[in-house]
Amino acid sequence: MQIRGKVAVVTGAASGIGKALAARFSGEGARGVVCADVNESDARAVAEKIGGLGLRCDVGQESDMNALVVSALEKYGTVDIFCSNAGIIERHGLDASLKEWRRAMDVNFMAHVLAARAVVPVMLKQGGGTIVATASAAGLLMQVDSATYTVSKHAAVAFAEWLSVAYGERGIRVSCLCPQGVRTPMLLGPTGERKSFLRAGAVSAEEVAGKVMEAIEAERFLILPHAEVAEHERRKAADRDRWLAGMRRLRTAILNDPDLRGAD
Repeated sequence: MQIRGKVAVVTGAASGIGKALAARFSGEGARGVVCADVNESDARAVAEKIGGLGLRCDVGQESDMNALVVSALEKYGTVDIFCSNAGIIERHGLDASLKEWRRAMDVNFMAHVLAARAVVPVMLKQGGGTIVATASAAGLLMQVDSATYTVSKHAAVAFAEWLSVAYGERGIRVSCLCPQGVRTPMLLGPTGERKSFLRAGAVSAEEVAGKVMEAIEAERFLILPHAEVAEHERRKAADRDRWLAGMRRLRTAILNDPDLRGAD
């Protein structure tokens, strides 16, 4: 799909990857860009800067997701590209409460389901469209210090794969974004000083946005801003026991070194 002249909706657009995606869509000549985020004021600020539409949207609420698509249609008449991008990370293991599990699953996984429920019928009626689901390299591999993030992102990848199979022959293209470290507030914290084992190889949100544009135009499913993730996934599939042993060593190193561990 060519981006010029199209209408794109981006959730999680107030900062990070979402903000970079919104700016890049505008720069690529999109006819309209809808910037949605639970942080309404920042979403509107991003939209104002690029001449788009800024809206509040809690991606874990079906009513909000439906209203987002309706608003986009009212403003621009179509939704050609939907980037289901919002996400959260909390570092929990078995200590995670049911509330924390539900929040992670709602934002990192169910938001993709709700987005598809809202926008797929619209795209089918239009004759096609593109959905980009932001997951994570953790959805292919693991976030060793977070069970909630690992599981919710694995679910996001699985749903994107299913969506591609179920609707690919009906004109809906699906891409799944699986970055590793990205220099955003999620990784670096609000001041940019948070420590993390992912900082060393981190890329910018703008670099990620560029990879997304390439994948949309090429109609490619898997988007890997970090090429090494593909090799890690191959090693995991080839010898899972060896891979798990390596993940145990990594987890031990992270937990024993505050410069690697990071914090919420």
